[in-house]
Amino acid sequence: MWEPARWRVPLPLSMEHTVITTSTVVNSVVEKLRAALARGQWRSGEMLPGQRELAEQLGISRPSLREAVIVLETLGLVRSMPGKGVVVLEASLSDDQPYDSAVAAASLEDVLQLRYTLEPFIVGLVAQSISSKEVGQLRLTLMDMREALEANDSEAGVSAYIAFHEELFTLTSNPIFQSVVQQTSNALKQSAEVLRNSPEHLAERLEENEAVVRAIRSKNSAQASAEMRRHILREGQRMGIELNIPEDNLGS
Repeated sequence: MWEPARWRVPLPLSMEHTVITTSTVVNSVVEKLRAALARGQWRSGEMLPGQRELAEQLGISRPSLREAVIVLETLGLVRSMPGKGVVVLEASLSDDQPYDSAVAAASLEDVLQLRYTLEPFIVGLVAQSISSKEVGQLRLTLMDMREALEANDSEAGVSAYIAFHEELFTLTSNPIFQSVVQQTSNALKQSAEVLRNSPEHLAERLEENEAVVRAIRSKNSAQASAEMRRHILREGQRMGIELNIPEDNLGS
């Protein structure tokens, strides 16, 4: 465990007690954390302080901190580990290198279109080569979702939902896909606040994801892809978004 003095991120005096807009907060925090990482304040493999502690030190809300972490993930500087925290990666950027804010600026429809493009194909690949141990891990994560549902814990339910899809992303062996799906993972996290605001839909998400796993377990690639397409289309419907998808690609 680190002493507070070691990981405290210094803030300019002009910002210590100032309330500013969310976008300004996120941009500011991203740059401060990037600078801290560049200074070696946290080394590769170390975990960042917990969200509550770090948000208090930075004088921001936890949702704003989560958005900043998403941007840092897009840069390849950190990775969120479900149930563990945020780990520092080896990649580093110079202080004057701008970050790509495409994911941060994406709309919910953009997020769903990206997921619809990639996730059905990914689960189709996964179904062809998945091991029984990996299937077991996916089922354990779905059990976490079910337990959260039974406990009426929407926060835990959303975390398990995101963890499930991230596990699917990591099961693809294509190294180029590994780079691309990080964008999908970041985009999924961006929609997390909307997911938290609709806990009544957790049962539907669980049922749909269970259908995906059943198809994967049977090594039925076509069925796994179809179930994932249906899931993402229904996510759009739950969010009030009608996805603009080519007709020949619509889930049955």
